[in-house]
Formats: sequence, C-alpha cells, structure tokens
Amino acid sequence: MSTTSSRPWLTAEAHARLAAELAALQREPDLDGDDLLDRRQHRLARIRRLQDLLRDAVVGEDPPDDGIAEPGMVLTVRYDDGGVETFLLAVRDEAGSDLEVCSPDSPLGRALDGAKPGERREYEVPSGSVVRVTLVEAYPYGRYQDHI
Repeated sequence: MSTTSSRPWLTAEAHARLAAELAALQREPDLDGDDLLDRRQHRLARIRRLQDLLRDAVVGEDPPDDGIAEPGMVLTVRYDDGGVETFLLAVRDEAGSDLEVCSPDSPLGRALDGAKPGERREYEVPSGSVVRVTLVEAYPYGRYQDHI
C-alpha cells in the first residue's frame, strides 16, 4: 500500500484555491439569529475541513513514476464490462480541471491503492455488488499536465 495515502494530495492550483476559500470563510462575520445557525455551523465545519486538508496535504509533489497507483497519479482502468476510465487519484476538493477525480478514500480508490499495471482489483458498491477493475496505467499528474 502507498505510504502517502494517509495524506491528501493536491495540485498547487487546488491548494491555492482552497486556501483562498478558507481565508474568505474566515473573514465572514458571524451573524446572529436562529435561521443563520445552520449556515454558521456549515461554514465552521467547512473551515475545519479546509484547515485539516491544507495542514496535512502533499502539494504538487509528483509521486514516483513507477506505475504504482497512489494519490497524485493519473490512473487508467478497465472494468470487466469493457468500460475504460481515466482519472486523477486525489482529494475530491481537487476538482476543477477537465480530469475526473477519484478520492483515495472511495471504494474504488481504496481498491486501487498500491496496484500495478495489469493488476485486477475488486470493490463493493453501495448496492452490495462487487465491481472488478484492472489497472491499465498509472503515471504522475505532472506528466499529464505536460501533455495538455
């Protein structure tokens, strides 16, 4: 298994965007009133989430280009039904590029962590069905960026 999977992986751009969001949320005044309590609680929860994420994140450091699936890698997978998908294995807050993002904490992300090309893994979906997937390719996000 990957040693960085316990630490979230972010691009430098996502880190800057999330840091700006945190700063804006922290500047918002706390408003009184029962109707605003729920909004305030959601805001405070988002602030805590962003603080934790930004404190622990690995930012923009490409993992080794060794073909092993881990956060920060672009993965191409083939499902047993023949479907093929390419996505970045990273924190869902990474979203914002044209590349789909799969969380390392999702069932698919956990199943693929540490996989090598050609390796077949399986995971359970909420319905209870088991999905089988084969890792076709894994390479660092920086290499993906160089080709877009």
